[in-house]
Amino acid sequence: MKVRWLTKKHVSVLLHILFWVILFSLPSLFRPRQESNMQQHPPPEAIRYFYQYLINCFFWIALFYINSYLLMPILVHKKKYIRYLLYLAIVVGVICLFNWLSFTLLLPGKFFNAGLFMFFFMLPCIFILACSIAFTMFRDKLTSDRLSIEKETENLKTELAFLRSQVSPHFMFNVLNNMVSLARKKSDQLEPSLFKLSSLLRYMLYETDEDKVLLEREVEYLQSYIDLQLQRFGSKVKVNLMMEDYDSNCFIEPMLLIPFVENAFKHGTGFRQNSEINIELKTCEQKLYFVVSNYYDNSIVQQKDKTSGIGLQNVKRRLNLLYKNQHKLSIEKKDNFFTVTLQLNLH
Repeated sequence: MKVRWLTKKHVSVLLHILFWVILFSLPSLFRPRQESNMQQHPPPEAIRYFYQYLINCFFWIALFYINSYLLMPILVHKKKYIRYLLYLAIVVGVICLFNWLSFTLLLPGKFFNAGLFMFFFMLPCIFILACSIAFTMFRDKLTSDRLSIEKETENLKTELAFLRSQVSPHFMFNVLNNMVSLARKKSDQLEPSLFKLSSLLRYMLYETDEDKVLLEREVEYLQSYIDLQLQRFGSKVKVNLMMEDYDSNCFIEPMLLIPFVENAFKHGTGFRQNSEINIELKTCEQKLYFVVSNYYDNSIVQQKDKTSGIGLQNVKRRLNLLYKNQHKLSIEKKDNFFTVTLQLNLH
């Protein structure tokens, strides 16, 4: 079993260590050669100065993390700025006191120069503190962005599940009405229609939970729905169907196309003796082209029922969520025909 020892936490720790090593190595890299060879001080005194520098490094690191992981989260994030400045001043004061004590103990007899102290200790303190504030703000921004993305993802999943749950009952209501009509007529088409209905249910219950399905399965679903509707309307509706020129290996969001066809049957029939519906589906270079048009009479004012428009509104919302910049949808009314054209990038 492979042990994954290198996690994000380990990488973060390694990056912090690398940062401190590089930062505190800079003085030795830019020190004049005679100083680096310890020609100005005897070896024992040079070692004491080195120990003093290491202690200062420890204080600077402590200041960085105390500010980043203690003072800012507890006080600044709660907008207690005055208290933050007070506690920060106390921390810096304590660090300065320890710096003076370490200097006195390691370098007895040496004069504690306040000017050199400000230049060699306090200026690095200010720099480290600025780095700590910048690091904390950057870390908080990353955390906020990550939480925002996670929240948006969860909201997207919830909304898509809600939209899909609205489509399914609406569609099934219409299909069951067709079955009732066939049963009343005692039609021989009832049995094959029930088989088609079972196929639809199987698709809706077991395959639409996936994020994407094969375009071939979606086309089969559309074909079954159209067959059921034609059994209901018979010769009253003419359907011109062209759905052969497509790549069956492409994937698409399930039940995305059915609302357009459902809308055509719902609002494109009943105006005249021979209603007409045109449906065309094809793919080219990983792009789907889907066109549905139906006859309508603009002079007839329809009284919309409670579910009118749910299908189209849902599919528009789903397109915006799933294919935001990867689709083009146009709806046109011209020459007594209501035409919906969808172009979808499937890659």
